[in-house]
This record gives sequence, structure tokens and C-alpha cells, in this order.
Amino acid sequence: MSSALAKYESFLVNNVSTISTLESSLRSVTWFLPGRFKDAELASEALSALLNVTSLYHDTLLARIVQSDSKWKPILPVPLHTRYTRAWSDKDSLYKWAARALELIKFTQLLIEMGMKRKFSNKNRWRGILLVEAIKVILRFMLLRITRRPLLSPPIPERDIDLNSFPPSSIHSSPTLVPTTPSSSPPSTPDHLRNNRVPLHPSSIMLTPPPPGRCDTSVEDYLLPKALTTSSVRPSLQLVKSLMSVQDWVAEAVYILRPLVYVSMLRAGKKDRAFITALALELVSRNLRRVPSPSDTVEREEYARRDRDMAWYLLRGSVWESYTRPKIESVLESASTKPLIGTFSTIVKDWIPLIDEYYYYTAL
Repeated sequence: MSSALAKYESFLVNNVSTISTLESSLRSVTWFLPGRFKDAELASEALSALLNVTSLYHDTLLARIVQSDSKWKPILPVPLHTRYTRAWSDKDSLYKWAARALELIKFTQLLIEMGMKRKFSNKNRWRGILLVEAIKVILRFMLLRITRRPLLSPPIPERDIDLNSFPPSSIHSSPTLVPTTPSSSPPSTPDHLRNNRVPLHPSSIMLTPPPPGRCDTSVEDYLLPKALTTSSVRPSLQLVKSLMSVQDWVAEAVYILRPLVYVSMLRAGKKDRAFITALALELVSRNLRRVPSPSDTVEREEYARRDRDMAWYLLRGSVWESYTRPKIESVLESASTKPLIGTFSTIVKDWIPLIDEYYYYTAL
């Protein structure tokens, strides 16, 4: 088994660009499968889950290869989210495995629901969904207990390596990697300059002063985005501050418990009350959470993502049934007769019934 795994890793490293292109192509196919044939949504989600899981493995493997070789380092700076989550993964093995388990569940939860819908009754399907949400809540509270900080999504390092930048032969000649130690031999002089004895006369362009009133800020515009910020020099584990007050802890706990409360009420048949309760818990958590300082970039980005995710409530409950779906269907119907746009409207129409049938298409 270990030899087969080593052969696969070697194959991945030697063909990483081809595999990246294949992953991207297959991921695009999943958007067009629903509605094409019987159980097409199941095939689409199975392919999507497989791609997500294999991409997670590939990212972990390539990151380990780059980190294990001290002669190479990425040219581009590591994103703050990646620095923070990688630091916790390296520090605490329980955090690493809990975060990976949480991501694996998120990758496969819709596929699990589709399988339960075909094999079990509707009552047992909702029991399975409730069990999945309970496991996710336990894992999130484990991460909260370990870090004592607001949870980030995703809790694992995101891809910070461009797979297309690796050549097919080996990673050690990648154009996005540079050696950390300079070469011992000085650079050689080009042949056409070795016997050059003609002095270089100053150019008139170099000696001419710029016209009055002209303000050339191109250098400043180039350097300012590259200037170090407080987050750039802060230790990785301190990119997100610890939860200090009881109010901070309550806000994070309410945010974690939302999906479990929502599914519990949906399972009991209280669809409208579940929608109102979940939205109320979302607003309570938002109002109780602390306001991060301008230098807390990672925490501000996480809260901004949570605020954007509130738009998903337009695809849930009575709002979806009485407002959003009729509006979308009306727009798609009017666009169905137009070229090109009609093809897009047909694809979207095939996705609309799936939102009604499956919880995890618009899950919290």
C-alpha cells in the first residue's frame, strides 16, 4: 500500500499541471449534468465530492513537499488565512484532524443526503441530516476550544500553490519557486560585452529634468501595496485575537448552533418557524460579536463572509417559495427564447427543483 501511495505521489508531482487542468475541466462538467439523465444530480455531486476530496489531498501533499525542501520558497507572500490555519494545524494535531474531518463532511454531506433520500424514508433522511449537523457542531466546538478564537471558514489552509506553475518533470525547477540561498559563483558576463571598451555617454533623456507641475507617483503606486502591514509581521497564531468577554463566547456559540437548531425545527415540520428562528439567531450572533480593529484583517474578512452568506436566506423557506423562486422563474422564462441566454436559462431551470428536494443545496 505504501509503495502504491508513493508511486501515486510521484505521478502527481511529475504530472501536476495536467492533473490541475483535468480537475478544472471535470469541475466545469458538474454544472451541466443535472437534468441530463436519470439520477444526473447524484452523478454530478459524486464527481464534485470526489474532486474536492482529491484536491484536498493534492494540496496537502504539495504543501508538504514544498515545506520539506529548504532550498525553495514561494515567491508570492502566503495569504494571512493560510498562515493562521497552517500555524494551528502544525501546532495542534487535534485541530488538524478535526478541521480536515469537518471539511470532508462538508464535501460529502450533499452526496450523503442524496443517498439517504433514495434508500430511507423521509423521516429517517432528516434523522441522518440531524446526525450530520450534530457531528459538525461537535467538531466546531472542538476547534473553538482549542483556539479560543472565532472560527474561520474553511478551517484548513487554502491552496496557495499554483499547480499550473509546476513543470511536468519535477517541482524543483518551478518558475514560482526560488532558492533561499544565493548561488556561490558570480554571474557570467555576456559574450557581446566582454571586449566592450566604448564608454557609455549619458543620454539626454536621463539628464532632462521632468516638466514642472508633473507628479510622477508610479513608484509610490507600485510600492505602497507591497508595504508591510501590522498583520504581515504579527505572529501567525496571533492573526486572530482570543475571545475575551462572555459576550464574545456567546456570539460564537450561537453562530455554531444555528444549523443544528434550524434542522431540528425543519425535521419537526415547522418550516416557517425554523426560517425565522435561524435568521434571528444569525442577527443575534452578528450584534453580539465584537467589532475587530482595522488591523485585524483575518477576522474582518471572516465576518464579511458571514454577512455575505446571509443572502442565502433568499433561497430558504417561505421567502424562496413565495418570492425568490417566482422571480427567478419569470426571468428565466422571458430569457428562454433568446440565443445563448436561453441555454443558460435551461441549465438554471434544471437546478431549481434540486433546491426544493435537498436541504444541503442551501444549508446553513
